[in-house]
Amino acid sequence: MKTDKLLKHPNQIRTYFRFEIPMLIIVTISGLLYNVGLMAGPYFEGQLAQCLYDITKAKATWQDMLRLALFYILVIALVQLARAIKRFGVRRFANDISRAMRRSLYNSLVHTHKPKEKDMGSLLTNAIADVDVCAEGIRKFTTELFDTGVVLIAYTCLLLHYDWKLAILCCLFAPIAYVVANQMKHRVTAANIAYKKSASSLSALTMDRIENSLTYRVYGREQNRDEAYEKVLSDYEVKSAKANLYEGALTPLYDAIAMLGTLMIIYFGGKNVNGTGWTVWNIAAFTTFLSCFTKLAVKTSHAAKLFNAVQKAEVSWKRIQPLMREPIEEDDSIDTVPFCPMTVSFNHVSIGSLLHDIQFIARPGEIIGITGEVASGKSSLGKVLIDEIDYTGSITCNGKELRDMSEEEKRSAISYMGHEPQLLSVSFEENICLGRDLCATTYLKMTNLDQDLKQMDRLVSDRIGDAGSMLSSGQQARLALARTLAHAKPILLLDDPFAAVDQATETNILKNIRQTFPHHTILFISHRLYHFPSFSHVLYLHDHTSTFLSHDDMLKQEAGYRKLFMQQRKGEDSNDNE
Repeated sequence: MKTDKLLKHPNQIRTYFRFEIPMLIIVTISGLLYNVGLMAGPYFEGQLAQCLYDITKAKATWQDMLRLALFYILVIALVQLARAIKRFGVRRFANDISRAMRRSLYNSLVHTHKPKEKDMGSLLTNAIADVDVCAEGIRKFTTELFDTGVVLIAYTCLLLHYDWKLAILCCLFAPIAYVVANQMKHRVTAANIAYKKSASSLSALTMDRIENSLTYRVYGREQNRDEAYEKVLSDYEVKSAKANLYEGALTPLYDAIAMLGTLMIIYFGGKNVNGTGWTVWNIAAFTTFLSCFTKLAVKTSHAAKLFNAVQKAEVSWKRIQPLMREPIEEDDSIDTVPFCPMTVSFNHVSIGSLLHDIQFIARPGEIIGITGEVASGKSSLGKVLIDEIDYTGSITCNGKELRDMSEEEKRSAISYMGHEPQLLSVSFEENICLGRDLCATTYLKMTNLDQDLKQMDRLVSDRIGDAGSMLSSGQQARLALARTLAHAKPILLLDDPFAAVDQATETNILKNIRQTFPHHTILFISHRLYHFPSFSHVLYLHDHTSTFLSHDDMLKQEAGYRKLFMQQRKGEDSNDNE
């Protein structure tokens, strides 16, 4: 995202063409040279046929034929060189367009679009497949603009030069091919829409079958789901075949219609050669005219096919266009922002129907322990600070309302460790550093993971498996904590960082955090209350609201908190006795 600038107005096709103007200039020049040069083919073919005829009549020699052939080869070589440059330019143009679309779509999905699970099958199909279809449609349009549009004009001019009456007569069949293509437009579009919808349904059902396989097996509904899958799969196969049939099988039809003009050339062109037609021709003129028209007819069918390709791309573009939103530039300069201690204040904050009237203040150097019964809203309260959940009331950071802060201001203020580790399938070091110049070993020591690596005989550069599959749940949580601490901002929001860690390790890590971040504001969400007596304050969530007191006062005033704490203390004592 650093090396490539995100495009403004990514929901407009012309944006991508403007982005590639330098490459389009190269394509234009080489395309004109190539397609105008194509007229050399029919001309030389006619001259070679005439030379061969003259040799049989002793009016020319084999040396004449050889010189003509060598000159023909030279001209065609230059034409093909221009073609190679043009093809390379078009491919490069299409690849750049595809990359730009993918980048814009990625930026939009990451920063703004939050899909629901039921929409995931359709969304994945759109994001992965439709960008390729759009890029391919743009490539074909750009290619055919020269390979068809320019060369059709050139061939038409050549035909008119030889016999304008016959040229008009035989070319009447080309518009018929276009009319047929246009008539098929709605069927091609409808077939592709139906195919895309079926593909989305198949993707969604496949994901549902995988994710809920255990539920279906336990309740004996596997056969029912398999039957539903087979039904959707059959529908997908039928609609896919129909869409491909319309796309591929129509080309021979266009070719056949366009080539009907050859019958006119054979009849009326033969009269021209015999001297009884509209124009007097020799063998060279007849051969050139026939060859030129044959190539023109083929190009005409390609243009008709182009309509179908563009229609298919149009369907895909309409699907992804709503997702192509204005880019959000990522600014890594937040890492160079001078450290500024921050005070977080919640004033009459409510989160839907889950929590109401939450009030507390967390100052620099303080650790606020946040706890409550299961499903009391602990994690939701944390997600409010990272814009994952909406709220009413007021949340301020150093007096500035959270909802009025820019994305850059929020990222430079808050570091977050979620309830789920969300590890990358790369090395320990890459998971911690995330591409930045940091010393991963420092944070491995801070979270006691350096000892684990020694016991496992692993290096910091070793991979951790798919999403941390080679680590225990406690090691995964500590690696996620190490990553958060490596990118610590003034406010540290830690959601259950010690869920699967023994008390000795928890004590040591917490000691390291206190020593390393003495001026940070730390919000510590946890159901384990072992260290809560040492925290500055406790925020206890209960009955859809909260109480904010010191630990000692909380024990005196809140029976629910006292019960939780005493239950855990008894469990710790029994473990110690064992």
